[in-house]
Amino acid sequence: MDVPTLNIAILAAGRGKRMHSEKPKVLHRLAGKPLLCHVLDTARALSPNKICIIFGHGGEVVRQAIGDPALTWVQQEPQLGTGHALMQALPYLGSEGATLVLYGDVPLTALSTLNRLLTVADGETLGLLTVELADPSGYGRILRNAAGEITAVVEEKDASSSERNIREVSTGIVVIPNRYIHGWLNRLENNNAQKEYYLTDIVALAVKDNVKVVTGQPERVWEISGINSKFQLAELERIYQKECANALLEQGVTLADPSRIDVRGVLTCGRDVEIDIDCIFEGDVHLGDGVKVGAHSILRDVKIAAGSAVAPFSLIESTEIGENCRIGPYARIRPGTRLDNDVHIGNFVEVKNSAIAAGSKANHLSYIGDTVIGKRVNIGAGTITCNYDGANKHQTIIEDDVFVGSDTQLVAPVKVAQGSTIGAGSTITRDTPPETLTLSRARQTSVDGWKRPVKKEKGEK
Repeated sequence: MDVPTLNIAILAAGRGKRMHSEKPKVLHRLAGKPLLCHVLDTARALSPNKICIIFGHGGEVVRQAIGDPALTWVQQEPQLGTGHALMQALPYLGSEGATLVLYGDVPLTALSTLNRLLTVADGETLGLLTVELADPSGYGRILRNAAGEITAVVEEKDASSSERNIREVSTGIVVIPNRYIHGWLNRLENNNAQKEYYLTDIVALAVKDNVKVVTGQPERVWEISGINSKFQLAELERIYQKECANALLEQGVTLADPSRIDVRGVLTCGRDVEIDIDCIFEGDVHLGDGVKVGAHSILRDVKIAAGSAVAPFSLIESTEIGENCRIGPYARIRPGTRLDNDVHIGNFVEVKNSAIAAGSKANHLSYIGDTVIGKRVNIGAGTITCNYDGANKHQTIIEDDVFVGSDTQLVAPVKVAQGSTIGAGSTITRDTPPETLTLSRARQTSVDGWKRPVKKEKGEK
């Protein structure tokens, strides 16, 4: 890329009527991220001098959702076409360098594709991203003369029957030299079927002004796919997920079914990672060497060290997990949790904002919240740390080598000292001494002669 000063204008003013939603179109999510954020990530990777977003419907909602003060926001009201949209940004576009025009509902244009286009356009020529489609319906057609030079772009509604047979189309993505952009946009007219100012009409103006028009092409056709309906959104979601799955397979990850994985963020994997069907990865997830993730699990902002295994139907969020841990099935690990090496969290166990040291385990039906657990601790089935008093959260501390019997309630704040044993069925409200057995039970009694109630027959008094 050789553009000394690059501005990027993102057209994001469309209503998106076919989405049948109150949400602005560019905020609908692809792979867990708003469409506009995909475009912004690519734009930022080009290191532009300025990024200008032209918004329309739901503009304030869009601005709040994106929340980046470095962006320049310009409103288009009313919406009179793509050329009119870019006109609104003219006060923010200088006279040097070039402006790259992108679209907020075209989320998957590759960075490499845009770099190639910027390279051929070189800041002095008009660069168009074009593509040949088997079915060019809906796109503006590229018109060329006998020498193969581009002479204009004609929108489908204004094209003749012969022009509609042309398969090379304009994607709408263009690189415009800033020395010409003000003059060209101000010369646009709306003498067309839609009574709109078409940005593509600058091609004919460039030809008239003897400015060279060059083209670039994407590596894959779906890079230029725009989204106007939930059907198209779903189609592009599957394309995106297929690309993610293929990349993981190329890296050596074992996927039980490449068509049944969803990556909604960044997933990095070590060697010999295995992922079963219907798993979802959100945010930033790292799986170390030999990690296994069972079917139907959801991992969100998680780091799992080598050799650990997540059994099916587990939900893990904002957690660090050490080596050789065993999680699930049906485990829920909530934000703020840190598990050291060789920790076991079993079925129907919930852990929240807790640190569990090496070799400890909670294998069945327990809740551990706001707790620090030492090494080699056994948490019996049905154990609950009672961390919330109705207003504030309190901490439970369980030191090394503690054995907590089943059906125990630990009422925080409380400390269970090193080597303690808690008898099953106890409610612990005070700190326990080390290396002792602590019990808290009502006295067991048996009532002689007691008879279980008998259900009365219908109508019997």
